[in-house]
Amino acid sequence: TTSTTAMGAAAAAFISSGIGCLVIGLMVTGAEMSVGLKNALNWWNPAGPLTGKTGIGVIAWIISWVILHTMWKDKDMEFGKVFTITLILIAAGFLLTFPPIFTLFAAE
Repeated sequence: TTSTTAMGAAAAAFISSGIGCLVIGLMVTGAEMSVGLKNALNWWNPAGPLTGKTGIGVIAWIISWVILHTMWKDKDMEFGKVFTITLILIAAGFLLTFPPIFTLFAAE
């Protein structure tokens, strides 16, 4: 049997962390696909577009955390589903940061 607990605030924290990871992966891959995006993500020359990639990921994490927390803070959530969704989001973001994956989308 599965049980639910009023853990919406924790669920929001978990899933928003996965969203942040996915957005970083999407930014890494997007920067390979688009020179314009790569240039736009260069917020600090010594580090190059890495600053924008991680910056956008952190912004997405914070915004999604605030939104999900507001929506779910008093809700009952099934931890197994929340954890599975979080792992899928983190794994997808992680894969999109590996050169064998993101170079498949490289601009010619």
